[in-house]
Amino acid sequence: MNTTANISELYKLINGEHPDPYSILGIHRLEECKDGETLFAIRAYIPNAKEMYAVSLEDDGRYEMEKVHESGFFEALVNNRCNFFKYKYEVHDYLDNCFDLYDPYCFLPVISDFDMHLFNEGNHHKIYEKLGAHIMNNDGIDGTLFAVWAPCAKRVSVIGDFNQWDGRRHQMRCLGSSGIWEIFIPGVMQNDVYKYEIKTCKNELYKKSDPYAFYSELRPSTASIVYDLNNYDWNDDSWMNGRNNSGSFDKPVSIYEVHLGSWQRVTEEDNRFLTYREFADKLVDYVSDMNYTHIELLPIAEHPFDGSWGYQLTGYYSITSRYGKPEDFMYLVDRCHQKGIGIIMDWVPAHFPKDGHGLARFDGTALYEHEDPRQGEHPDWGTHIFNFGRNEVRNFLVSNAVFWFENYHIDGLRVDAVASMLYLDYGKKDGEWLPNKWGGKENVEAIDFLKQLNTTVFNYCPGAMMIAEESTSWALVSKPPYVGGLGFSFKWNMGWMNDYLRYVSMDPIYRKYHHNNLTFSIMYAFSENFILVLSHDEVVHGKCSMINKMPGDYWQKFAGLRATYGYMYGHPGKKLLFMGGEFGQFIEWDYKRSLDWHLLDYDMHKKLQQYVKDLNTLYKNEKALFEVDFSYDGFEWIDCNDSDHSVISFIRKAKDCRDMLVFVCNFTPMVYEDYRIGVPYDLKYDEILNSDSELYGGSNIGNLGGVHAEQYEFHGRPYSVRLRIPPFGCLVLKPGHEEIKEVECVEEEE
Repeated sequence: MNTTANISELYKLINGEHPDPYSILGIHRLEECKDGETLFAIRAYIPNAKEMYAVSLEDDGRYEMEKVHESGFFEALVNNRCNFFKYKYEVHDYLDNCFDLYDPYCFLPVISDFDMHLFNEGNHHKIYEKLGAHIMNNDGIDGTLFAVWAPCAKRVSVIGDFNQWDGRRHQMRCLGSSGIWEIFIPGVMQNDVYKYEIKTCKNELYKKSDPYAFYSELRPSTASIVYDLNNYDWNDDSWMNGRNNSGSFDKPVSIYEVHLGSWQRVTEEDNRFLTYREFADKLVDYVSDMNYTHIELLPIAEHPFDGSWGYQLTGYYSITSRYGKPEDFMYLVDRCHQKGIGIIMDWVPAHFPKDGHGLARFDGTALYEHEDPRQGEHPDWGTHIFNFGRNEVRNFLVSNAVFWFENYHIDGLRVDAVASMLYLDYGKKDGEWLPNKWGGKENVEAIDFLKQLNTTVFNYCPGAMMIAEESTSWALVSKPPYVGGLGFSFKWNMGWMNDYLRYVSMDPIYRKYHHNNLTFSIMYAFSENFILVLSHDEVVHGKCSMINKMPGDYWQKFAGLRATYGYMYGHPGKKLLFMGGEFGQFIEWDYKRSLDWHLLDYDMHKKLQQYVKDLNTLYKNEKALFEVDFSYDGFEWIDCNDSDHSVISFIRKAKDCRDMLVFVCNFTPMVYEDYRIGVPYDLKYDEILNSDSELYGGSNIGNLGGVHAEQYEFHGRPYSVRLRIPPFGCLVLKPGHEEIKEVECVEEEE
């Protein structure tokens, strides 16, 4: 073999085992010649080439390259040059095609030592700007920089249509001991599809999607797509400035939870999905009309299986292609913000699926997961658990959270399955898990990760919402790390949800024996910053839809659901309701079909929808319902003990305690005449909402617009009112606007 290259190194390259193909390929200075000229070697490895020439870009130099190995290794010796020079290849293949190529092996590394240092220590908060596929101009040549973390691979190549999916063509170099592989490929541009071909230490060949890809092929295809996210002009500066300068704790937060694939479909077009841009009109207008403040989307990062609802991700940085392109989703978010609606996205840092093109065994080793299945697998879900003790894995996830806020302007992340992250024995039997270094079941590394996650997010986006779906009694979930908390801004109130749904689902005749299920939540309501949730998980797998959870006949079901929602909106905490619940969808949620929008042709469903709309309007307009959500200062029982009648009454207060509302909720089908409750002021109390109004499908039993207080002490208060309480009714009373101005707030006696 007649070549200036080291033969053993050359065979490593040909066999796909060389960690630094740049040391062989490209242009290399060999020796000094006379008259100041230098002997250069230009080497290329293009297996499908029959003939090749190196053509200078600086003059008319054209150098024939000798094929020195039958596999496609070419070399040209150039001795009439003083310095390195720019060139390209002229390639003739065996099909008599002729084409030009720029040499990817003549470019210097792009990723810096500092980038690698930050990544390896887990603190590169925007590593997605370095790893992945990035369109750029490098030394005057347009192309794409590819970079991926695969520290245990023998070889990593970029494959795609641009190289006939041949892993020998664009072999990457490993940058020092960082585990990062990099290559700049000229001519690869927007919308080119690609994967990484990885040769493992066991000589296996894997074809992997890019963990940092910004866009991906529509399932069942699994390739990544080169994509530039900087082609959208945002129009939400006013919203973003306002969000980052204020929090959500004393603001109304009424969330409409949505699965995009089944909210609405185009049945006349083969039951297709709506697009992001269609959602930007239909969904956003609907949510705005219903007076919700936020939309929460089930995970919309790329996932291979529709039936996972998006909770088993393979493309953490890739918006799913099911509904359109990245800029289409940006348009959806932008229009939400212009309508005054925030966007929350479900996010899944706990686990990932075992699909062959995804993160599992990425470089032939347990890279993102644990090697030991007792640490690295969820037996119930059939997924891998992230290795939170590995710096680069934490960096992948923390950077991903920042990515969604920075690039897509989302307003919050609802972090899925936090309980499964906190406990090593979650969903496992004895012998299926390993204790921590102190012998306990707490996942110390995951706890540290969650603290780092929330601290980093709030550093970049002070007004962001970080929401934990955490179903245990873990303390201080929504408290800052500096006081020992996990650092979330909110926590889903799963305890309230379970107790409350158990209560409202039982026959009213038995409810008086389970009154504690209704009232117990106030005992801990202010221990965390809670969101009250009636979510998608509660209307699937035989649990029944919200309307079908209600006992009784057709009328009673609707009346019971109105009372259920009424108490939810009066109870301290922010609110979340899953789609379909607002108009009484009868069947359980099915991810494969649209909601039953035709039900709105029926009077009771339309009236229930109007009731939820009016609840949201009341909630947004009355400071007493949101301004003091996380303190006893905003809540006061009137009577929580009337279990015989299954009636509760309480007061909600704003920061100015004169800004108050009285709630009375009846969870039986009985009408209670002349029902007395104590009130704090000798005023008229206007009935501003009655769930039994004929407008909402009720029997129109109420109090003729309001009641006057009497100087009759009751419930430990100096005044009281007599009410007519409707069946399955929720009444909301408000002191007369002009009269309350004259009242002075009186502090409660200790």
